[in-house]
Amino acid sequence: MKKVERINIIMRYINNRAHFTISEIMQEFNISRSTAIRDIREIEAMGMPLVAEVGRDGGYFVMQNSVLPVVRFTDNEVKALFIAFMATRNQQLPYLKSRQSLAEKLLGLISENQQEILVLLNQLLLFEGTNPHNPDLLELSDLPHPMLERLIQILLLDRYLFITIQEETVIKSYPIYLLQLYHERSLWLIEGFDLQEERKHIFPVDKLTHIEPYSAEKRPSKKRILEKIRKQEEGINLVLELGPKAIAQFKKYHPLKVSISYTNPYQTTAILKTFINTTMPKELEEITNWLLFLGEDIKIKEIPEEILKGIQNRVDLYTP
Repeated sequence: MKKVERINIIMRYINNRAHFTISEIMQEFNISRSTAIRDIREIEAMGMPLVAEVGRDGGYFVMQNSVLPVVRFTDNEVKALFIAFMATRNQQLPYLKSRQSLAEKLLGLISENQQEILVLLNQLLLFEGTNPHNPDLLELSDLPHPMLERLIQILLLDRYLFITIQEETVIKSYPIYLLQLYHERSLWLIEGFDLQEERKHIFPVDKLTHIEPYSAEKRPSKKRILEKIRKQEEGINLVLELGPKAIAQFKKYHPLKVSISYTNPYQTTAILKTFINTTMPKELEEITNWLLFLGEDIKIKEIPEEILKGIQNRVDLYTP
């Protein structure tokens, strides 16, 4: 029995008895004394009003006439939650089919007055990508790739994966350690460490044809993987800090096979670190154009001299 399931059953067991002891919990659930005490402490921390009785025949009982405060949402919290919920429509999110039951449960938690406000908000607000005639309608184009949910289910248990990708007419398989799963430009992407080539690689989820946990016998340790990544990052020669406008531009287009790392919970600032091969003129020109495309909402922390000169030459051309 899993710990969460056991604690839920113990809570029901306790709630149906006027008095209980640690020994009874040990015997009923076939657990050790230390585990029983630890579970009881967790149940107390969750808010169940238990009172301990000292003595040879001591134990616990639930405090009578004690009612835990009901969790209530303020008007602004309800609006914020509902608007955030609306904004995620038609975004190819995992578990999208559960939206209807989530909406029904949310409405069941709030007052009739708050429900009326949400109905009005639902009529007034329309987000990009929603159906103007029926915002709640899920179309085929809204549903995520069927592999996405399976990928999440596996990686919650194990981040060492063996994935198969359909690349045009070729099918390739990769053993990877998953670093991040993220959504960008209407695509779900895997940033993983390729265990064979020993480097970071980005894989589109919609190209996945098969996923399974990677063989435990062939896995390098997480410590070794992170050490490899750290050593590779020592060769980084382009470091940018991006503000909200630059992040929006990055999402529209970027020629680099790297992802940005957000530096605050609101995803309004980010940092980009990568290596640019300065011996390839075409790549240098493309990166120069792209940096100008990002606009003024960037701070350059580190940049190859060749790219900096290219940017300065472009600026000089437009200087009267």
